[in-house]
Amino acid sequence: MSQQNNLLVELFVEELPPKALKKLGDAFAGVLAEQLKAQGLAAADAVVTPFASPRRLAAHVTAVAARAADKAVSQKLMPVSVGLDASGAPTPALLKRLAGLGADASAVAGLKRAPDGKAEALFFDSVQPGVDLAAGLQKALDEAIAKLPIPKVMSYQLETDCEQPGWSSVNFVRPAHGLVALHGSDVVPVKALGLTAGNSTHGHRFEATVDPVLLADADAYAATLAKDGAVIASYEERSRDMIRQLREKAQQCRAVLEVERNMQTLTDAEIEEVLLDNALVQEVTALVERPNVLICEFEKQFLDVPQECLILTMKANQKYFPLLDAAGKLTNQFLVVSNISPADTSAVIGGNERVVRPRLADAKFFFDQDRKKELKDRVEGLSKVVYHNKLGTQGERMERVCAIAKRIAQDINRRSVQVVGDPDRRDQFVADVEMAAKLAKTDLLTDMVGEFPELQGIMGGYYARHDRLSEDIAFAIEDHYKPRFAGDELPRTMTGVVVALADKLETLVGMFGIGNLPTGDKDPFALRRHALGVTRILMTGRVTYDLEQLVRVAVDSFASVELANDPTNPLLDFVYDRLRGYLLETNSQTNAKHVDAVLANRPMELSEVYMRLTAVVVFERLPEAPALAAANKRIANILKKSEGEGAAVNTALFVEPAEKDLYAAMQATVPAANAKFDAGDHTASLQALAALRTPVDAFFDGVMVNADDPALKANRLGLLKQLHDAMNRVADLSRLAA
Repeated sequence: MSQQNNLLVELFVEELPPKALKKLGDAFAGVLAEQLKAQGLAAADAVVTPFASPRRLAAHVTAVAARAADKAVSQKLMPVSVGLDASGAPTPALLKRLAGLGADASAVAGLKRAPDGKAEALFFDSVQPGVDLAAGLQKALDEAIAKLPIPKVMSYQLETDCEQPGWSSVNFVRPAHGLVALHGSDVVPVKALGLTAGNSTHGHRFEATVDPVLLADADAYAATLAKDGAVIASYEERSRDMIRQLREKAQQCRAVLEVERNMQTLTDAEIEEVLLDNALVQEVTALVERPNVLICEFEKQFLDVPQECLILTMKANQKYFPLLDAAGKLTNQFLVVSNISPADTSAVIGGNERVVRPRLADAKFFFDQDRKKELKDRVEGLSKVVYHNKLGTQGERMERVCAIAKRIAQDINRRSVQVVGDPDRRDQFVADVEMAAKLAKTDLLTDMVGEFPELQGIMGGYYARHDRLSEDIAFAIEDHYKPRFAGDELPRTMTGVVVALADKLETLVGMFGIGNLPTGDKDPFALRRHALGVTRILMTGRVTYDLEQLVRVAVDSFASVELANDPTNPLLDFVYDRLRGYLLETNSQTNAKHVDAVLANRPMELSEVYMRLTAVVVFERLPEAPALAAANKRIANILKKSEGEGAAVNTALFVEPAEKDLYAAMQATVPAANAKFDAGDHTASLQALAALRTPVDAFFDGVMVNADDPALKANRLGLLKQLHDAMNRVADLSRLAA
């Protein structure tokens, strides 16, 4: 390989879409380096450093060769019988093939023969010259640009050269104005997007000390941009610098960043890593070329508005960072990340404070207006809002949710498991559930939620308290959307749990009933999230309910709606599939075999899932487990082939000692295992069955199940059926077999 130097490639463009910047930067550098490695211009272990700022995408690749090493190539030409005639002379087909490779008849003598399947083939050995950097980088650059994950392509015009005057159309994420390609200090003559590579770029729009910024060599890129261009080119370095400033300014205000909420137990390093993944931090990093964090404030009167409203408008509309006090309450100070660093920052601070004031005033106006009308007076308006053309209005949906929630609450009361106490309290529980379900969607009709849909449920809770409804109802209205995302908390009260279940089940049954199912990454009604929410709530044990029965309760609420099909079984399949994924993602102690063993039996009481998983994990560690799992799998296959042939066990038909011993062992072991299972001790139940290993092994060694005598065969199948049922109450142990 020829001389090596580090390589720097930069595309200088107009402001890139901030939410896509990090992906664009990583993709540009990744594909460019991948292509260089594939062509032999860069080693497999070459270090790739991506750069991405609002106006540039760049990549630095170490140890790139000026020319790739020549490569020996052996090409299969054709079978010997086709390439050579009976006398060994080359056929016209072979000569034509050689000509296509730049060789002539003189090369025939040097061809190699080698086996190729059943026949023998001719192979042509040659040396393929290595690609030079200019050609290789051009191919890599074209590929990197073509494969950019551009959210929306932009078309713009470029004026062509003087020899062929006119305009050409270019498609790219944003208009490009500069291209840099440096191999060491040498410019690599590549072109892209109508641009020719050079060794200069541009820095900060207002604060660069020189323009253009000249780059001495590839390694000087980041340092020169920082010094002469006032730009931190590295996305990650810029993000870390911004996070450092944000945290320092928050401490100066004796406050904590709102994005740091619930991070009290983390170290500073852990907090920084979490913040690097924060959506607001990433977006603001993509908006500035050199961050400068400033402290601003707004009038304290706005703090009378629910803090969720103020936080959302500051973050979503203005990209500001709200500050919380030690109690987690919003303060009237906030942080702004400026893209300029003037000596006197008063104008920047004052401008941002003036900008945020109307936003907060709008939020206050919406809040004041919404409270003039009680939630109960908005219920009728739900009948004027279409939910789905096949499922009716939000009002009709609300009635279904109420029916489901009331039924669940009544069943809970009857079982006296979760809600205990005097009859009046039980009646009040059902009444609270009905009221919360009736009012849960009314905040959709408020001005605040109309402006900020993300606040649905949250604002309903505030308005319920203003209407002097109980905290139980207010919490239920606020929590009925929970869990909103993976890792989100569950509803805080039993009333909230019931309404959340009812709301999610109504959505799932309705959408499955009309065949409106998720496809690929499209899930407009968040059915995957709803299914996971149902399973998470049920697994806590706060509501011990048979899942299939729960789905049928929801199906019953659609009596007045013509569903295309019965959604029960497809919906159960969907829920268990989501549950499987959740268990695999969140349980480091379990693997796919454990989860599949538990879910194969479709446990309808999801509150038992974790206990069953624990039992399976403990069982698998027993020395008897592999043999019993293998035997269980063998039994399952036998029973599957002989379905319907089993019979009740008749001890008088036992012939072999091994079948008598197995039956006796089962009589001694299974009742105790069943008693443990019925008592909820699934681990002990499976452990008790470990004693069956020896008699089970002896049975298969000494007994012919498919005996010629039909009665004998049926009796043995019946014995295996009893054994299979006993062994698989906790989980399908055959799933543990290797």
